[in-house]
Amino acid sequence: MMPTLLKHALIVVSIGLLLLQCKSAKTPVTEAVNPDEPVVSYEKDLKPIMVRSCTPCHFPDKGRKEMLDTYAATKQHIKAIIARVELAPDDVKYMPFKSKREALTQEEIELFKTWLRQGMAE
Repeated sequence: MMPTLLKHALIVVSIGLLLLQCKSAKTPVTEAVNPDEPVVSYEKDLKPIMVRSCTPCHFPDKGRKEMLDTYAATKQHIKAIIARVELAPDDVKYMPFKSKREALTQEEIELFKTWLRQGMAE
């Protein structure tokens, strides 16, 4: 059997290592938010772009694709949306599909990226 002093030392060292590990574990941050940067919101900034560029395919009435007509749906699919609008126009997965709508400008694409980076305000 181990002497009592050695047992206590092992317990103290184990607890110390555990606490050190907890202290060093941090949630990864993709990018710091600039406090001077205007906040991008779904309602004010993204919804008008979505309505202009994603109807009728992704909005009710005539839409038969994945619905993207709400804040929740856009938030859920934001990474895929960004990926698809950044593809080359001749790629089969490019959106808006086959130029049914005007392509998003680089500034509009940056709005989507900023919205994601800032935490996706409604």
